[in-house]
Amino acid sequence: MCLNLKIAIDGPAGSGKTTTAKLLAKALGLMHVDTGAMYRAVALKILKEGVDAHDEASVRRLLGHTKICQEVSNDEVKTYLDGEDVSEEIRAQEVDRVVSTISAYPFVREKMVEIQRQLAQKGGVVIEGRDIGTVVLPDADLKVFMKATPEERARRRFKELLSRGADADFREVLQEIKMRDEIDSTRSHSPLKVPDDAYIIDTTNLSIEEQVDLILKEVRRRFCR
Repeated sequence: MCLNLKIAIDGPAGSGKTTTAKLLAKALGLMHVDTGAMYRAVALKILKEGVDAHDEASVRRLLGHTKICQEVSNDEVKTYLDGEDVSEEIRAQEVDRVVSTISAYPFVREKMVEIQRQLAQKGGVVIEGRDIGTVVLPDADLKVFMKATPEERARRRFKELLSRGADADFREVLQEIKMRDEIDSTRSHSPLKVPDDAYIIDTTNLSIEEQVDLILKEVRRRFCR
């Protein structure tokens, strides 16, 4: 397919949206933008600089001299922090523990949204995150909201951490998932919520391939008649 679409995919942590968005973009010949990775990059810098994530003034100062961008290399979206490829580092469990805290700051979200809108300006993108269909791209051609039970999402994250060689505990991962849900859904600025006109997919019992196939069918139904 060759479609100049803007597709927004939202959902909580572990719902499958990043991998699904990546494969969907490839199938449609569109660019994949991973907004969660941008927030993770900010969280990583805070950890590297030894800044307290709850110290809003210090986070604001740090963000003032922080550069984040994404590029596609060999069909992979790479996230750069101050010119350094941090695509692997940002997936660490330590980053998980602070990313929702810094993501709740309005000034952090405003800077990230500005970057995201610039990337989406010309269309031909699949952008995934937590406020894409409601804030970043309210005019998206297709809005998808992906959900799954906390237990299933924790299982996926636990499996990912083990595959990276991390010393993870399932109960701790589940607690972190639930905590992120609470923070992301109740923050005052750009909370996680289902867009009114979203195509909703429960991925609890679906494979990644099935998730992608469902969205492709919806794209064909709406835009390929």
